[in-house]
Amino acid sequence: MAKRKRLTPANPAFIDPAPEVTSAFPATAPMRAPIADVAREASATAAVEEMAETLRRAREGGRMVIAVPLEEVQTDYLVRDRVGVPTEEQGALMDSIARRGQQTPVELVDLGEDAHPRYGLISGWRRVMALKELHRERGEADADRFAEVLGLLRRPAEQAQSYLAMIEENEIRVGLSYFERARIALKAVEQGAFEDEGAALSALYESASKAKRSKIRSFMALVRDLDGILRFPATIGERLGLQLAQALEAEAELPDRLRAAIEAGEPNDPEAEQSLIRMELMAKTAKKPKPEKPAPKPPAPIHLRRQGAHQILLEGRGVDDAFLGDLEVWLAARQKA
Repeated sequence: MAKRKRLTPANPAFIDPAPEVTSAFPATAPMRAPIADVAREASATAAVEEMAETLRRAREGGRMVIAVPLEEVQTDYLVRDRVGVPTEEQGALMDSIARRGQQTPVELVDLGEDAHPRYGLISGWRRVMALKELHRERGEADADRFAEVLGLLRRPAEQAQSYLAMIEENEIRVGLSYFERARIALKAVEQGAFEDEGAALSALYESASKAKRSKIRSFMALVRDLDGILRFPATIGERLGLQLAQALEAEAELPDRLRAAIEAGEPNDPEAEQSLIRMELMAKTAKKPKPEKPAPKPPAPIHLRRQGAHQILLEGRGVDDAFLGDLEVWLAARQKA
């Protein structure tokens, strides 16, 4: 029997590679229908435009918080209603912002692309001041954290609405003193936001009672005559303020006397200043002489003449209706006796 040989596969290392065969008509990728590309691009464009319009409306409508550089915020756009902020309160606000960042946005009005600064501050003055102070204190290393303020855009119909928004926020957050309420009403009139003081009081304090608006009007006398003289005007209470308003109306020289007393006494706290005010009011009351009572007028003369055994005649300027009434009462009482 013949012996069979086992065949092994050829070693590819000893075989030349076959020549590459290419087609004369190369294959092309399948083409999409042009209408599909157009529809997809139109849909994407519409989505982007819709998103941009939504963001624009949210931004302008005050529903989107924006970051604004501090140098683009005009802090004196409105006359501020707060006369002064206690140092400890401002320090606490700065500590809070340094630890947790700005938690509540301010309110801004867009003054237009050509305005510099571009945004006017409506409310949030303390927050802006705290950020500016932190930006100054922290230097270049940490300054970027406090270089911008977070805000909401508002579109007040007129400047009067801006003042109203500012007052409403401070009334809710901290409450305003009578002096501060009167001061912002007067300043709003001076800025032309309102026609007169009555219109300012009615618009800015519409929810207040008539009695409260009347007290605010009384404090306007303090603002007109003593703003810049008093060192702690916001701490003057209702009772002392009303007394001071009456005294200012009665004495034109009182502002000069108070200025001299405060400059001489140099009060360092509200209690000391109010003590000086009370002393000046008491001094004026003590110096005021009591009015002398007018001397009683002598009675008008009445002359009596007898006209016979049973008849008398009364004549003179004293014989008037009042005299006749008294005489009738006397005669009636005499007859009863």
